[in-house]
Amino acid sequence: MTNLTIQTPDLVSDFPKRGMPVTIITGFLGSGKTTLLNQILKNRQDLKVAVLVNEFGDINIDSQLLISTEDDMVELSNGCICCTINEGLVDAVYRVLEREDRIDCMVIETTGVADPLPIILTFLGTELRDLTSLDSVLTVVDSETFTTDHFDSEAALKQVAFADIVLLNKTDLAPSEKVEELEAYIRTVKEGSRILYSQHGEVPLPLILGVGLTQADLFDSFETEEKHEHHEHEHHHEHHHHEHHEHEHHHGHHSNHLDNDGFVSLSFQSDRPFDLHKFQEFLTEEMPCDVFRAKGILWFADSPMRHIFQLSGARYELNAYEWLTSPKNQLVVIGRNLDTAQIREQLNSCLV
Repeated sequence: MTNLTIQTPDLVSDFPKRGMPVTIITGFLGSGKTTLLNQILKNRQDLKVAVLVNEFGDINIDSQLLISTEDDMVELSNGCICCTINEGLVDAVYRVLEREDRIDCMVIETTGVADPLPIILTFLGTELRDLTSLDSVLTVVDSETFTTDHFDSEAALKQVAFADIVLLNKTDLAPSEKVEELEAYIRTVKEGSRILYSQHGEVPLPLILGVGLTQADLFDSFETEEKHEHHEHEHHHEHHHHEHHEHEHHHGHHSNHLDNDGFVSLSFQSDRPFDLHKFQEFLTEEMPCDVFRAKGILWFADSPMRHIFQLSGARYELNAYEWLTSPKNQLVVIGRNLDTAQIREQLNSCLV
């Protein structure tokens, strides 16, 4: 991979993917962001898409749901690529921009508890503004579980407030009256946003890609505030750069929404299988009500299959597939004010 110095005007103008459209997909826990990503990759026609996945928790389950991979970047047979954001967003974007092959657009999935503003400002307030074009911020909403207080989450409200497009997903699971009320409420939070309906994340891609809806000047005041906060704390952090990689990194963006919302992520792994009946009893009898989201790849002693586990609110599902790797359990549980030690002990008790 060729490392580029973007501070030289000629190199900036010659950058192969200058102006690449970027779509940021955000949405609260379990809203259907990964399902939407899969729909984009499935129905992209002749577009070559770069997908960047940012996971809350140290097991990157979403990347495994998208495609099986051993590395943090994988090229798909259709020319699309998937990359996990491990070292930082700017670095991950540069890895895509520096590729010689054609990539038509970039789609970034945030975590379910992310404040999207720092990600937005990464593209509007750093050197990436000269290399990419922020196309839209798309917020996925679970029509069945979303309420006006939405778990009292600051992050959930900001996801809607900064949205150019709101995708009301899972409309088949909610009464039409609730969907109409939800749309009316969203218009009070973000006037002028494009509101779309979907089931299983299915939406015509021309409605969400290449739409040019983000108005960069609306974020100027936020950018000024972020830069001021970064300057105030700059003397506490010394930034080092490799001599051969001179593009600037901005790690000053900070949001305290995780602390405010009280979210906790538990990552659980085991090389021993679960007892299916004990695990089901844990889900129905012992799972704390403050668990909003859980997902994983599960191994049951009772079955030779690999099980993809998804839990959102009170709903959960298990889908069986062939194992592509050695069997093991990988599970992420996300909720508010959880007793992680107790949950870990309960999960261990489900092992054979």
